Amino acid sequence: MDFESVKEEVQKAMSQKRFIHSCGVAKKAKELAMIFGEDENKAQLIGIAHDIAKEMSIEDSNKYVKNNNIEFDEIEKEEPALWHSKIGADICGKKFGFDDKMKQAIIYHTTGNVSMNLLDKIIYVADKIEENRTYEMVEEIRKIANNNIDEAVLCVTKRALFYSLRKNSLIHLDTIYLMNKLISENSNTK
Repeated sequence: MDFESVKEEVQKAMSQKRFIHSCGVAKKAKELAMIFGEDENKAQLIGIAHDIAKEMSIEDSNKYVKNNNIEFDEIEKEEPALWHSKIGADICGKKFGFDDKMKQAIIYHTTGNVSMNLLDKIIYVADKIEENRTYEMVEEIRKIANNNIDEAVLCVTKRALFYSLRKNSLIHLDTIYLMNKLISENSNTK
């Protein structure tokens, strides 16, 4: 499917606010892909579609999970806010023909993962720094992202951890493992 067709379908699946965010992620993902030599079209497609399941009701999500044999780990079972990544990846594979690499980027966009490839990192970062984000330090992270995607992943992961702690929500082990890996790599380069 071409970008405009996917965009049109995505818009039907979410609120205007979420759609504006998704458009921002698509734009930033394409920019970062261009900077770091990744497939710009794939990055843009993933960016527009990454949150396609974000606003599904718990009831619809449960139905989709059951009908499509999607499995959640123990933390995901307890934290419904994480469900949309796996459900969204499945929808995008079936509805838009996204390949496994594209689906993986959608799965990892919420928690991160120690096995992230460049495309995964681009989507993970773009989701947190797209032009509509206004949190403290976002401008600084945007500048970092344009020069060093790995350093941007570190900044975004730190922020995600602090955010989860402030909200008193569960932290997925993938995020913790990623943070430990990034800290370890960062200390080994000093």
